[in-house]
Amino acid sequence: MNEQSVFPEDLPDRARVVHAEQAGGTEVLIEAQVPLPEPGPNQVLVETAATGVNFIETYQRSGVYPVEHPFVPGTEATGRILAVGESVESLSVGQRITTLEASTGTYASHFLVDAGKAVRVPDEVTDEQAAALPLQGITAHYLVNSTYRVSPGETVLTHAGAGGVGQILTQLLKAKGVRVITTCSTEEKAQIAQAAGADYVLGYEDFAERVREITKGEGVAAVFDGVGKDTYVGSLDSLAVRGVFVLYGGASGQVPPLDPQELNRRGGLYVTRPATHWYLRNAEERSWRYAELFSALTSGDLKLSIGASYPLAEAGRAHDDLENRRTTGKLLLRP
Repeated sequence: MNEQSVFPEDLPDRARVVHAEQAGGTEVLIEAQVPLPEPGPNQVLVETAATGVNFIETYQRSGVYPVEHPFVPGTEATGRILAVGESVESLSVGQRITTLEASTGTYASHFLVDAGKAVRVPDEVTDEQAAALPLQGITAHYLVNSTYRVSPGETVLTHAGAGGVGQILTQLLKAKGVRVITTCSTEEKAQIAQAAGADYVLGYEDFAERVREITKGEGVAAVFDGVGKDTYVGSLDSLAVRGVFVLYGGASGQVPPLDPQELNRRGGLYVTRPATHWYLRNAEERSWRYAELFSALTSGDLKLSIGASYPLAEAGRAHDDLENRRTTGKLLLRP
């Protein structure tokens, strides 16, 4: 058993959270006081320094993805360990950690996380970087290393190149010698995507035709599509024979059922719908992904874009900005 106190006496009694008591618009997100969570076996209690805001939380808030109420959103955050539960040996009080797999909602001043799903933050990495990296960074990492393992010289298409995942994805792809075509909705976002390293930045209108022109009719080896409903037909039209359609999100809505014969007709295509938990299945995989991302970040090879930081109580405004695509890069909440 760990010799440290499981629940030190000098901890606060209460925690602040933003929760929803029912599904609905951004107005259902309200601040409240709740009892401070107590770490169970193999868990740690963390004082939040910064929380990452992600699109899935807008689906959970609105009811697209059913959740139990009252509901505290968030699984991604960074902070300092305040207390450890029994049997925790890998972490100790005072250490900084980050995670995208918290056990309790991270729209909060404090949260719990399993020790095995908490990752030590290098001293060179700021709290903002540590909160902005996990979900978008891990997503980009598994997309290019595991879902479709890219090769130097290939051409791929990504969507929303100015977004948080989009910018990281472009940087990882370019580091592997891949030619990147991406899409953006405005000239301002196009400049951001170009700064991230994209070789071609297209608007969404008729992007498949432009991809065919750029590739001299061949199409791309893979499409990484986090937009979904509005782009999936064009994504399929952009693929080369035996190309891979990687649908990793649905910012514009969910893709309707797809007839497998369509894949045959378009050139024997492949379709996959990955999710983060399938790519963090054990300690070795988690360590590999975080280590490579932290290394790229501390060396300067990877740069993170933090679009805005909001007080915890203004989580609803963060959701509104995210849903209406008024932001680029990562959104954070600060307790």
